[in-house]
Amino acid sequence: MILFVARRLGVSAVTLVGISVALFALTRAIPGDPVSMYFDPLNFAGDREAAMAALRQELGLDQPLPVQYLAWAGQVLQGNLGYSITSGRSVGELIAGRLGATAYLMLAGTALSLLIGITGGIVAALRKNTATDYLILLFSLILISVPSFFVAMVCIYVFGLRLGVLPTAGINTPGGGWGDAFRHLVLPAGILGLAGAVGYVRWARSSMLDVLDQDYLITARSKGLSRPRVVLRHGLRNALIPLVTVVAMSIPGLFGGAVIIEQLFAWPGTGRMAVDAIANRDYPVLMGFVLLTAVLVLVCNLVADLTYGLIDPRIRL
Repeated sequence: MILFVARRLGVSAVTLVGISVALFALTRAIPGDPVSMYFDPLNFAGDREAAMAALRQELGLDQPLPVQYLAWAGQVLQGNLGYSITSGRSVGELIAGRLGATAYLMLAGTALSLLIGITGGIVAALRKNTATDYLILLFSLILISVPSFFVAMVCIYVFGLRLGVLPTAGINTPGGGWGDAFRHLVLPAGILGLAGAVGYVRWARSSMLDVLDQDYLITARSKGLSRPRVVLRHGLRNALIPLVTVVAMSIPGLFGGAVIIEQLFAWPGTGRMAVDAIANRDYPVLMGFVLLTAVLVLVCNLVADLTYGLIDPRIRL
C-alpha cells in the first residue's frame, strides 16, 4: 500500500507540473494588460508608456514566458504563490481567507448531493419500472436539463424577493448567530447539492440494478436475511465501487460550479476571488486558484484509488 501511494504521488506530481505549465501559458494568453489599469490615460499626468514599462519590469512581465514560469514555480516550491497585482497582498493569504467559506459551501452541497443522489438511486432501483422509479428519473432529467444559474435566479426571486423567507446574499448577518448562518446557506448549498445529485441518482440506480441480479444476493435472501440487510450490507457495498469514481470526479466539478453560485449569492469564497482576478487580469491570483483546483482533482483521484481497496478487499490483492 505504501509503495502504491508513493507511486501515485509521483505520477500526481508530474501531472501537476504539466498542468501548471499549460495553465501558465493560457493565463498569459488572456487578452488585456494588467499593468494598463494602473495608469488611466485620462487622469495620468506624465509619460504613461514609460511608467507602464517600468512596472512591467518590476513585476517581471517583460521577461520571456519560460523565464516567468521558472520564477513563479521557484517561488511556489518555497510556499510562496506570489502577490496580487491589483491589491499587493499575498496570494496565499487571499486564498486562505476565502477558502473556509468555499469549503463550508462545498461540504454542505456535497453532503446534500450524496444524500439525495444515492438515496434516490437506491429507491429507484428497488422500485424498478414503477411510478416511483419513473418520477425519480423524470425529476433528475428536469434538473439536468435546467442550468443551475437559472434555478438560482428563480430561487432568488421566489424565496428572496417575493416571499422574503431566505437571504440571497452573503454568508451571514453580523451578529446573526448559527440560525442566521444556516438560513444563508440553504439556497446556495441546496442548488449546488441538487445539481450534483442528478448524476449520482442515475449512477446509483444503474449500479444497484447490476448488483441486485447477482447470485450472492439471491443466496443471502434464501438464507433468511432481511431485504434491508441484504440491500444495505451486501448490495450497496458492491454498488459503491463505480460510484466512488463518479463522486471523486464530480467534487472538482462542484468546486467549479461553486464559482457561479458564489457570484450569484455574493458568497465570499474563492470563486468570487477568481472571477475578480479574471476581470482584473490578476495573473498570480488566477494561477493560485487554478493550481488549487488542480491539486483538488489529483487528491480526489488518489482518495478514490485508496477507497477502492477499502470497499473491495479483492482490489487490494
